[in-house]
Formats: sequence, C-alpha cells, structure tokens
Amino acid sequence: MKIIIINGPNLNLLGKRENDIYGDQSFSELFSKLQFKYKEVELSQFQSNIEGELIDKIQEVGYEYDGIILNAAAYTHTSVGIGDAVKAIETPVVEVHISNVYAREEFRHVSFISPNARGIIIGFGLQSYELAIESFLSQ
Repeated sequence: MKIIIINGPNLNLLGKRENDIYGDQSFSELFSKLQFKYKEVELSQFQSNIEGELIDKIQEVGYEYDGIILNAAAYTHTSVGIGDAVKAIETPVVEVHISNVYAREEFRHVSFISPNARGIIIGFGLQSYELAIESFLSQ
C-alpha cells in the first residue's frame, strides 16, 4: 500500500509554534515513528506553504497512490482550488486536522475539502495522522 501525507502551510513549524494547540513534536519526528510502525506501508510525505504546489502534488499522486492524507491547514477553509483538485482525482483522500477546528474560530468550521474526502479526522492531535493510516488499512 502506498500512502502520502500532504501538509499545508505552517505545518513545517510543528513542535515550534503554538504547542498548546499542536504539541511539541516536529512532523519529521512523527513521520519517523509512523514509518517504523507501518513498515508494510510505503509512506511518503510532502509539505508546502504554497497553495499551487499542494494542488500540483495532489494531481501528481492522485492516480497512482492508494491513499492521500491531507492536512491543508488554513487552505482548508479558503482554497476552492485544493477542494477541486481532491474532487478531480481517483485516489481517496482523508482530511486531517490536528486540532478540533469546531472548537476554534468560526471561519475554521468551513472546509472546501470535506465534500470530496473519503472521511475526516479532527482533533486527536498528531495521532490524527495514525488514525488516517489505519482508516486506509481497514478498507
């Protein structure tokens, strides 16, 4: 099974920013743990702060991977383009959010990705990524 984790803006700062919301672990630390735990899965990752690069990556892998775990971060709530990219591809997408977006500012309650995602995992901290992998393995 081939799964990619695609992270959007500011997620490169995990472990450094707003630790009360996002925790103190970097994404590279988490990714190493996921690779160790899920040795049977070909895991890859991509992060960009640039909307167009996220769309390009979704389109690039959207016909050859078994699953995409997408945390588009703030673009979740603003990017029609990312939502359209998810709709256009064949690979199933699980939308992930580290924090409970419904317990935060109202603008975070809207997602342009959710209508086209296989499912959504929200509010379980960095464990949200592991839950997303498990969702693909149980299909």
